[in-house]
Amino acid sequence: MAEPLLRTLARLRAELLAPDTLVRAVASGRRREGEPRWRRVELRPVDLKAGRHLQLTAYDATQAHTSNHPFGDEPAAGPAAEALDALLFDEPFGNWHVETTTHTHQLRVTKKGEGLLHSAARKEAVQAERGHDRDKERLLEESDPVFRALGLTDAQGRVKPSRQAKLRQVEEFLRQLDAALSDARSRGALRRPTPEQPLRVVDLGCGNAYLTFAAHRFLTHVRGLPVHLVGADVKQQSADHNGEVAASLGIDGQMSFAVGTIGDVVVDPAPDVVLALHACDTATDDALARAVGWQAPVVLAAPCCHHDVAAQLRRSPTPSPYSALTRHGILRERFADTLTDALRASLMRQQGYRVDVVEFVGSEHTPRNTMLRAVRTGSAVRGGSLVKEYDELVATWQLTPRLAQLLAGAGKGAEPGATDPS
Repeated sequence: MAEPLLRTLARLRAELLAPDTLVRAVASGRRREGEPRWRRVELRPVDLKAGRHLQLTAYDATQAHTSNHPFGDEPAAGPAAEALDALLFDEPFGNWHVETTTHTHQLRVTKKGEGLLHSAARKEAVQAERGHDRDKERLLEESDPVFRALGLTDAQGRVKPSRQAKLRQVEEFLRQLDAALSDARSRGALRRPTPEQPLRVVDLGCGNAYLTFAAHRFLTHVRGLPVHLVGADVKQQSADHNGEVAASLGIDGQMSFAVGTIGDVVVDPAPDVVLALHACDTATDDALARAVGWQAPVVLAAPCCHHDVAAQLRRSPTPSPYSALTRHGILRERFADTLTDALRASLMRQQGYRVDVVEFVGSEHTPRNTMLRAVRTGSAVRGGSLVKEYDELVATWQLTPRLAQLLAGAGKGAEPGATDPS
């Protein structure tokens, strides 16, 4: 039940300033009345030579900024409290996720500016990791049984040398998923799932479903959410394999796998979260169009193989003065990648989504490392500067983006180059 925001923040403050029980916390999203200085802030206790401190890692658009603040003899009134209060009460974050050794707390600020706090006891108490020099905290431990079932680790829970890159990819994907869900909840775009109406997730073009299974495990066992997940792929072999993995993990009742194209798969009721990870070429456009048709609150797409726009660039004369961008084949291909995803992001914004284009995983692991992270926040845009910018871009380069065609065919938008008639 919603209550005055200051009251819920005060309750949360007590949990955040308990240095012996705090595990970690994340502040993200925004409120209606303003935008916080940081995109996201992570908090955790660390043990330094000078004693226990509250470590804050604040992320802006390009980098992370870390600072340490001592709890002192009186944590509720020390330097850590001062730094926390500046975040908790002065920055208009819309969502707080706090983990302690015994509980998890989720605070969402409603559109009316009230606090909605949900707390749940852990099935088993955990210990906080307070080491200062350490690797980035994993969202799923390497020893998790899901990784063994997927063949990423051996029977002892050790990562196989040949699967290190895949495990890092899974970990970064989970971070992006967690950030997108927190953002959607803080904006009121995503409902709170219940056992009767679980969070509905669909993975379009799931293949062998490494990320699909990891997402299910993270959402259910780490975030404690009821989830039903559907994976879709054109190969019957993939569906059979994935069904066997789900059965071995005892979650076949929470997951199902369909055989068919992205355009044909039936998901009823419509999903809350749509995933399309490394769908090749225009298959990403098919997935984005389905997500728009479902009005899915959260969409994560990691495109792959941008052939369509690259082919159109080869067929059309390069507009002046941009010949240097397409004169060399490798530059033309890279420019086509960037242009394709820029147009996709613009079209999704026109459909009422807030879109972030982010690095999915380091380029040393895969060159296809861009992710479109979209949260539905409003109704479709039919005119104005956003549409004008898009129209000028496709007209200049003489392009017909596949996503625009799909949206127009579904009645969700105008043909490329067409301006709003009003």
